[in-house]
Amino acid sequence: MTGELTPGGAFRVVPLARFAQGGRWRTEAMRSYSQPVLLWFTKGQGRITVSGVTRGYGAHNAIFLPADTMHGFDMLGQVTGSVVFFPRNDDIGLPHDAQHMRFREARQHADLNRMIDDLSLESANNLPGQDRALMHHGGLLAVWLDRHIAENADTIIGTRAARRLVAAFTALVERDFQSAKSVADFAAELGVTPTHLSRVCIVTSGKPASKLLADRVHFEARRLLRETGTPVHQIATQLGFSSPAYFTRAFQKQTGMTPTSFRRAR
Repeated sequence: MTGELTPGGAFRVVPLARFAQGGRWRTEAMRSYSQPVLLWFTKGQGRITVSGVTRGYGAHNAIFLPADTMHGFDMLGQVTGSVVFFPRNDDIGLPHDAQHMRFREARQHADLNRMIDDLSLESANNLPGQDRALMHHGGLLAVWLDRHIAENADTIIGTRAARRLVAAFTALVERDFQSAKSVADFAAELGVTPTHLSRVCIVTSGKPASKLLADRVHFEARRLLRETGTPVHQIATQLGFSSPAYFTRAFQKQTGMTPTSFRRAR
């Protein structure tokens, strides 16, 4: 999993702008979080890939991602909003599937902004009963999301056969991206040919299966290089590369920089 922005798996609200700090790879490369996440875009537009399915998003779009959901998004121009992290131990009835919700009414925008602001203020103040208050605020937000999901049958991401296959592939990648498995290995586990798997990935996301896999591995490599002091050779081993030299070549092909240069450029 990627590094947590929420120590201990607590409720937390993070400005979307924070995710763009340090380079576009921070948002665009495939990654996941070990907590459920709500992305709330209040301005701008772009594309988001969730479990291998790419869609456009715009202002007043909310994307809910269950824990361990592989995703990445690009931002075309200035994009603003918030990211809400929920505890992994879901006691508030969050959705079980990834959801993409588009809100067109000003009242809906105001309601969601208010609930997110309430969570943010409560999480920032160390007052008596904070944990209980956060659970209540989070529960109200979960109920509000459920009601709006029920109003829109097109919110769920990944229902058709192709999308189900790609979702299954990305779930396996998220589980095993450090194991040095190839696309052929994943395809065999899914009972399809590598060619078919890649063709379906291109249809749903515009990227072949090999690109989705490489993107996930190299996001983790970049995160480890920037956020930890782990030696390059240990990162190579941790991510399943046969040698540090092979890791360096693959990393440079993916990013245009050697691992050492990337680490020094922080």
